[in-house]
Amino acid sequence: MQKVAIVSDIHGNIPALEQVAADIQRRQVDCVFNLGDHVSGPLWPKETIQYLMRQNWFHIRGNHDRQLVEQNPKLHGLTDRYAFQCLSAVELDWLRALPASLEPQDGLLVFHGAPASDKTYLLETVEHGRARLATPTEIMERLDGVRSPILICGHTHIPRVVEAPGEMLIINPGSVGLPAYDDEMPEYHVMETGSPHARYAILEHVEGRWAAELIAIPYEFQKAAEQSRKNNRPDWEIALLTGYMQ
Repeated sequence: MQKVAIVSDIHGNIPALEQVAADIQRRQVDCVFNLGDHVSGPLWPKETIQYLMRQNWFHIRGNHDRQLVEQNPKLHGLTDRYAFQCLSAVELDWLRALPASLEPQDGLLVFHGAPASDKTYLLETVEHGRARLATPTEIMERLDGVRSPILICGHTHIPRVVEAPGEMLIINPGSVGLPAYDDEMPEYHVMETGSPHARYAILEHVEGRWAAELIAIPYEFQKAAEQSRKNNRPDWEIALLTGYMQ
């Protein structure tokens, strides 16, 4: 693999996904890594999963995908509940069969959050209601002995390229489908990118070294915001319109 696209955290946003996929196609990549949290949210879970099931991509599952198929549906939060109600048994089985991580070639490891936990922020640390870039020491502690020249993660929705000690390059492509959110764990905080763009990344081997490009794509985000409003999620509506949690 010399040139790969990385997508993550689509969260059922099919208009954003289609625009990202079109941009990926123009760039003529060798393959696509999809890092999970495919459908959960008040948007278009069924249309999104059906689109993904047709793609010849490398898919893994995220924490929301795991919760959809392993958690008692009565315990689902709002973000998972709507998606679960929309999906068929075949579609849930597809999610259930996805691996938690992949090593598609030597020196390249793909996972959702951190290697040992799909709910751990690898590159961010929550403090005072917001997230800052984690220190090298914090990152190494969360890697917990895992080493690879290229580490690819998602989960936080914040696009970053970070070099960790030991010449390890860590890439988070950001979120295709949700540019901001809030969460209660490990304490209440917001994650914000500051714009409504759909985000992904390109990783390319150039002259013996890996180069990473973070990409922000415009799409019809007003349509996604309207769908959130129809499904009584004003928090998602604000996030999709602005990239902030107001």
